Amino acid sequence: MVEEVVKPEDQKIIRGVGSDGEEDEQPEDGEIIDGDTLSSLSSSRPGTAIVQHPLEHSWTFWFDNPSAKSKQAAWGSSMRPIYTFSTVEEFWSLYNNIHLPSKLAQGADFYCFKNKIEPKWEDPVCANGGKWTMTFSKSKSDMCWLYTLLAMIGEQFDHGDDLCGAVVNVRARQEKISLWTKNAANESAQTSIGKQWKEFLDYSDVIGFIFHEDAKKLDRGAKNKYTV
Repeated sequence: MVEEVVKPEDQKIIRGVGSDGEEDEQPEDGEIIDGDTLSSLSSSRPGTAIVQHPLEHSWTFWFDNPSAKSKQAAWGSSMRPIYTFSTVEEFWSLYNNIHLPSKLAQGADFYCFKNKIEPKWEDPVCANGGKWTMTFSKSKSDMCWLYTLLAMIGEQFDHGDDLCGAVVNVRARQEKISLWTKNAANESAQTSIGKQWKEFLDYSDVIGFIFHEDAKKLDRGAKNKYTV
């Protein structure tokens, strides 16, 4: 399953150490490296992308920086795309040069969505969708975030065409990972996605699915429509 997309050791880029063994300049705690920096990191290390293995879809990382958020600003106005990748090698180059959820600043939201789909309720692809959510203790979501990404980009879900992307939300007392889908009314597809996600991550707690439409109207009062 997710093991099918596991990185080979010779493709691994060690964060913070260059090809000459010298330590690279590191981002501040909770900072996400931008696309130009990542491109420079990849191109400066010979052999990291000699053979390219294309993914079925291109994916884009998005970041909502907590320091840029304002209660007066419209939701999502501080969100920005970081980098789009379309091969296995590009994914690992990015993943190994960005902070894990446990290292992100409190209040940060980090997304990975199919290219050209914005992680917003208003996006036409997301508008009629919803999300499954898993909750983790503080600093305990790192591996589940990775396995979620691998399952998504590796097309491990039977109803993968219904997936929009995933987000990890870092908060003071906990972290949440959510899978966004595009057709909330298709109960069989949503239930399949939820069950498979739990299997991939070996997650035993009950998880719930909320319609985006309900979340927009009721905010925190929105109730789960499906559970697995």
